[in-house]
Amino acid sequence: MNRGIWKRSMVLALLSTCAAAPALAQEAPADQSAAKPAAAAQPKDGPGDIIVTANRREQNLQDVSGVVQALGSDQLRKDGIVELRQLQQAVPGLSIANQEGNVEIFIRGVGSANNTELGDPGAAPHLNGTYIPRPRGLGLMFYDLERVEVNKGPQGTLYGRNALAGTLNIITAKPKFDSYSGYIQAEFGNRNSYAAEGAVNIPIASNFAIRAAGYYVNRDYGFRNVSTGAPAIGLKPAGLEENYAGRLSMLWEPTSRLTISVIGDYGKETGTGYPGANIYSAVEATGLTASDLDLRRVVYRGLQGKMTNELWGVQGKIAYDFDKVGMELTGSYRSVDFNQVNASSDGIDYPGRNLATEQYDNFSGNFWQTKSQSEVFELRVFAKKGQRFRWNLGAFYFNEDQQVGYLALADRGYCCYSGTEFTMPDVRGKSHAFYADGTYDVADRLRVLGGIRYTEESKSRYGIGGNWALTLGGANYACCLATRLGTEGFVPALLSRPNFDVSKINTPQGMAQFLIQGIASPGARDTLINQIGAIANGTNPAGNCFTRPDIDNGFVTCPTNTNGGFSYANLTIPGQQVGSAAFKYADWRLGFEYDLSTGHMVYGKVSTGHKAGGFNDSFNGSTVPETYRPEKLIVYEVGSRNTFDVMGRRAVFNLTAFYYDYKDQVFQDLTCINLDTTQTPNVCNGYSLVNRNIGASRLFGAEAEFRVALPYHFSVDVNAAYLDTRITSGEVADVRALDNSAGGKSPLISLVGNQLPLASKVNVSAHIAQWIDVGRGRFDWQVLANYRSAYYLTQFNNKDVVFLNGTRQTALQAGFPDRQPGFVTLNLGAGYQVNNVRIEAWASNLLNVQASQKELAGSALNIRFLNDARTYGARLRLTF
Repeated sequence: MNRGIWKRSMVLALLSTCAAAPALAQEAPADQSAAKPAAAAQPKDGPGDIIVTANRREQNLQDVSGVVQALGSDQLRKDGIVELRQLQQAVPGLSIANQEGNVEIFIRGVGSANNTELGDPGAAPHLNGTYIPRPRGLGLMFYDLERVEVNKGPQGTLYGRNALAGTLNIITAKPKFDSYSGYIQAEFGNRNSYAAEGAVNIPIASNFAIRAAGYYVNRDYGFRNVSTGAPAIGLKPAGLEENYAGRLSMLWEPTSRLTISVIGDYGKETGTGYPGANIYSAVEATGLTASDLDLRRVVYRGLQGKMTNELWGVQGKIAYDFDKVGMELTGSYRSVDFNQVNASSDGIDYPGRNLATEQYDNFSGNFWQTKSQSEVFELRVFAKKGQRFRWNLGAFYFNEDQQVGYLALADRGYCCYSGTEFTMPDVRGKSHAFYADGTYDVADRLRVLGGIRYTEESKSRYGIGGNWALTLGGANYACCLATRLGTEGFVPALLSRPNFDVSKINTPQGMAQFLIQGIASPGARDTLINQIGAIANGTNPAGNCFTRPDIDNGFVTCPTNTNGGFSYANLTIPGQQVGSAAFKYADWRLGFEYDLSTGHMVYGKVSTGHKAGGFNDSFNGSTVPETYRPEKLIVYEVGSRNTFDVMGRRAVFNLTAFYYDYKDQVFQDLTCINLDTTQTPNVCNGYSLVNRNIGASRLFGAEAEFRVALPYHFSVDVNAAYLDTRITSGEVADVRALDNSAGGKSPLISLVGNQLPLASKVNVSAHIAQWIDVGRGRFDWQVLANYRSAYYLTQFNNKDVVFLNGTRQTALQAGFPDRQPGFVTLNLGAGYQVNNVRIEAWASNLLNVQASQKELAGSALNIRFLNDARTYGARLRLTF
């Protein structure tokens, strides 16, 4: 397997429907701005006011220009949204995939699939307003929430770093001074799942309180191991999880002007990991598309998949009130420690496949190690409410240190061994910015807004990257004797290597020593150390030749005149990887808001955003560009927000139209970095993912929101999004047509006219709810339905594959269909509450729709990452 596909390959831009259910509405504090028209009395029944902080200050959602969505934790729970990927069932225009533990978030087709140490999210996640650079383990923060906010479109001036597609802000429940309160809940569901959650709020004094919360879940993600032979038959499939987390929050107001808050959290994920399944061979053998195959029936083999992800963080805020001016100083430290052994597979089961003939004794696999320590500091000074000019001035600083390791092992080859390692003990990223943003009341009904942000950032990396290769000759220089590496019990060294400087390693002995140093514990049936150990220690420069049934290809024997060694031993080790990049850029926004009348606002604005640039892996003689520039996005947006009376009940209708000009867009392709020319045809045994600024796109669309309360305690929330995307320039290597006989080259393919991946034209979410008084308690039910039209999973858009020799195949014939047909998901929930006791039942993805949320395409690779399978269960919740 290769690093370019698995390694280079984490919600939310999370969301909500453009509406939160009435039960979650919070009453907005009165806006004291004398410049706005006096609010007329609104009907009492209907959707209540929702408070958001999209403009870095508390506002009624209906007073915010732009698409800001908020959803409270109660509604998520009632709707059966029990894990992050399920959030897209409630939010039009949102796509979330989990690839190898990374949560990837796309909003309106904009995001980032580069989740390596050199990549950055395109939709910036935040926890309580603080930027999170590595979205691994984001689900461990998804409990005891107050609400989740999502801003669609670039937020460069207010939230800054990597807010190209928008921002997600997970806001946790805060301590309260006035009550001892809390809740506990227990949950049981299908797929052997069970969970528990709870929180307690303790007022220590009239101005000091703490809140402690905890979370535990044990669940199966619904894959099935269909392997029939030993030792693979006993492997646990991918996606099994046992997670737990805890959070302690403190709030102190020593004076009426000063507020101090501190939040500490810890979480740990364990299980069998998050690899995808390769459907290439199934498509080639059957001619079926992914929608006609059962992608959850996986042929596992090799090592047992295993994952641990430990993360913790501390964030604090000091706020001071200077009457008309406020000041906030925030700081955060976060640590991530992720390790995974892939639950390796030989694709999926398909009609006609004979599982009894599979080679289950194959330990090809992938090993990951990712560590991150990040610091974020921000100083913000702002005008308080009630002033004609409401402004923000701030300074932002970000620093991250990473240490990452990756090793891909090939097993059971007929010939030369080749694996791939990218291990970087020193990866650094820094960013600092200054910003100013404000809103000015020109007249009673007219406001103008604007902002600017200047950013400087840099990245650097030191380590090794490239291939492990052994070509070991037999008698009469015959090629070649096989090597096994990675069998039962194998543990790679990765970041525990004693040395990362390969600049002076140029002898066979030094190379053999370096390869052996990459092994912390050899597997029970590994052969590599026995074969090249004599080269490493100098006792035999020809190594140690031996045959064994599981490495004997049937026609190669050991030579008799080399003192027990090989006739030749050619060794290859990874090369030095040193890279750096630095960039400067500015973001800005301009706009207006105009109140046509009370409850009716129109607006227009222009805003920009950037996603950080970076650099690529480097190899001797490679034509790969050293760096790639930041992506740029400029968005034009107009809309209206309306609150009105329907049969004496308050209703909301909002409409937004937008146009995106997307430049310096980064597209990714694969470069072969290790071609095995001893095989016929030649085989590429190693790839690197390459990022290039070769694209531009235009996007336009509209979003509409309608919510209203109806008689008999019904409520209806409908959100709809229309999106049209077109790539206007860009040409990439078509890795689907990679030709190993031509040195691992690929033909070029134009992307012009294609749609952006993951961009459905139509996406509609509808939420219907009702409550009824029954006996001593209250019964409620809700239905959440989501329709998403077809979308493409890659930039190739199902186009024909044209090979270097001119032959042509359809994408299906070549094994690379990438169109996900449209589908409907359905969530149901019901509950009954008496006093402080509540019983709930829920179902998520009731129709058990199987949808691909991401695809990695490469030579003989069509790897799919799926949505969550059907989940249902019941819970008991006690509040106090």
